[in-house]
Amino acid sequence: MSMTYIVAGFAVGLLVGMTGVGGGSLMTPLLTLLFGVSPSVAVGTDLAFASITKGAGTITHRFNRTVQWPIVGRLCLGALPAALLTTLALREFGALDKEIGLVIRYSIAGSVLLTVVALLFRGKLLAWINAHPDRQLHGRPLAAATIISGAVLGVLVTVSSIGAGAIGATLLVFLYPKLTPAEVAGTDIAYAVPLTAIAAAGHWWLGSIDWMLLLTLLVGSVPGITLGAMASRAVPERFLRALLATTLTGVAAKLMF
Repeated sequence: MSMTYIVAGFAVGLLVGMTGVGGGSLMTPLLTLLFGVSPSVAVGTDLAFASITKGAGTITHRFNRTVQWPIVGRLCLGALPAALLTTLALREFGALDKEIGLVIRYSIAGSVLLTVVALLFRGKLLAWINAHPDRQLHGRPLAAATIISGAVLGVLVTVSSIGAGAIGATLLVFLYPKLTPAEVAGTDIAYAVPLTAIAAAGHWWLGSIDWMLLLTLLVGSVPGITLGAMASRAVPERFLRALLATTLTGVAAKLMF
């Protein structure tokens, strides 16, 4: 079983490093459906897993200069306070009921599919934006939209461990359509590091992290995400965009079924 965890960690880490998504969206369902881990422990362990693996990926993306730090700062400005407040709410009121959890899952799946559409038709999207510059947010409205988006992400990630990569990639593609796929991946990974770290600390406080499971997953995932981040800049943009779209389609299907 330990070797299976290591292989799973490597595979998820490789995808996260190359695309910026797939961590919570793939690892949490893997832990619950394939390995039989309880949902609360799966969420807490996955958040701790994500904070460490995405930290390793951020270092590589930083050297590749594929992180847009001003965008990272705006997302964190909304996400970090939201994660803290959500942790306190979970402590006070307990976990969300099953019906609300399903609504969240389907909402995330729908947003992920929107990302796929945006990626597949990125050329047409850019052409439309260039033809209608008045429709694209700029300046303060763009900064405010990014901060609000970060706050929504902070709540979703703390509750479900899903959304930091998938929803983050969606928002980056729509708010900043001129980013390259490598920049989407790097920026998405970088902002998620402090967010998942704070959310993981909250779940540690709530007692829902399996440390031995986490260690086993990290053995495979740290080299996986490092290799993926290194490859993200070398791989042709068309292939990376297709890989990202394929990964997200799988994530959406997993969330809905």
